[in-house]
Amino acid sequence: MKLPLGKLRNDILREVVFPNLGIEDPRIVYGPREGFDSAVLEYDHEHYLIVATDPTLGVPEETFGFFTYHFAASDVAVFGARPRWLIVDLLFSPRTERSFLENVMRSLNTECRKYGSSVIGGHTGVYPSITEPTATTTAMGLVRKDELKLPLAEPGDKIIVTAKIGLEFAVSAAYFLEEELRKFLTFKEIERLKRLFAFETTLPDALIAKPFVRGMHDATEGGLTALHEIAENSGVGFRVYADRLYLDPLVRRVLDFYGLEPWNVSSTGTLIAITPPDKADTLIAELHKNGIVAFELGEFTEEKEKILVEGKDERPFPTFDGDPYVELYGKG
Repeated sequence: MKLPLGKLRNDILREVVFPNLGIEDPRIVYGPREGFDSAVLEYDHEHYLIVATDPTLGVPEETFGFFTYHFAASDVAVFGARPRWLIVDLLFSPRTERSFLENVMRSLNTECRKYGSSVIGGHTGVYPSITEPTATTTAMGLVRKDELKLPLAEPGDKIIVTAKIGLEFAVSAAYFLEEELRKFLTFKEIERLKRLFAFETTLPDALIAKPFVRGMHDATEGGLTALHEIAENSGVGFRVYADRLYLDPLVRRVLDFYGLEPWNVSSTGTLIAITPPDKADTLIAELHKNGIVAFELGEFTEEKEKILVEGKDERPFPTFDGDPYVELYGKG
């Protein structure tokens, strides 16, 4: 049986990956687990070390350095830590020009300096077996033990979401499927979508949200279906209200063109903030004050059902059966 494209499904993780992880170590507080994108290790009496790793590939060349930093750094930030140290592997094909490496390193350096991070090691090389630029970044940061944020919810917690749902899909379409998008978008609209790649990060959102939330999650591959993992890990259910959803008008037009719902579309950079009800309004106001649009999409419930409310109708919230982004990338 061949492995499916994209992120491995949870059943394969449980059956193949998780049983083969080496020895137990008492310093591992939270190791590999469904819905947890970072590991939590004992560091000292006051701090945990947060560690996350992510690949960067299949992205437009001009965005490669940005994502080499932000994919992994975002996972550290949603656990409550500012990313301080990075280990970066950069693998290139023999066709790669020196100018591309220079641009990648300039972008990586810019993001590191912006957020106070240092690259402390890694590997860089050119190999015939590499067909496109590929990076793997491990990001690390420290968090006080009493400030650790886990993607776990309690009944009554509000689901606060930043307004980037579907953005990753739409931006990628602007780069990889520009000819198709020209059927209904102007040149200026497509160029605007391309520039929005810089919002595909939860790092600034998470740093602002940290004092107001119980936990956070980045809606990456599978988008808002990450709510299922949060709910199942927490022993709760949730209700999401479709009429509260905000989509950027350009993103909505792209999704409509491809006949896609927004619920399971890859949405890297969309922060899901698990927020106690008495802090929800304050969190939204604080994000808005910093230029980040956010809204309340629903709440977690004591009942275990996962419900999407559409006007007077209700149905089970969509599950992660496949991400349209994978199909998009295959066509690009």
